[in-house]
Amino acid sequence: MSVPASSQRLLAFDPGVTPKSGGLPGLDVLTKVVDSINLFGIIAVVGALCVSGVVWAWGHHSGSHGTEAKGKQGALISAGCALLLGAANGIVVFASNLGTQVH
Repeated sequence: MSVPASSQRLLAFDPGVTPKSGGLPGLDVLTKVVDSINLFGIIAVVGALCVSGVVWAWGHHSGSHGTEAKGKQGALISAGCALLLGAANGIVVFASNLGTQVH
């Protein structure tokens, strides 16, 4: 079944929507809020990493292999969260640039 040429042009319509900086009021405030949330998350991850290190050491020195494993797991998860928080802007920019190449 073939689609008529007029319908094909309708499917390929480009609405011309692109992100624009400063288009809405309050964009600066929203940016500051998101920056603050990211900073809060990074501070929380530092705390979680410290607690995980203490649990890891406690488990190692007390001979509790389960506690030691949980400390290691917490340290790895904290490091992964720090990586994601630090790279969040770059990941979004990469995905956005990749999305603009789709035609």
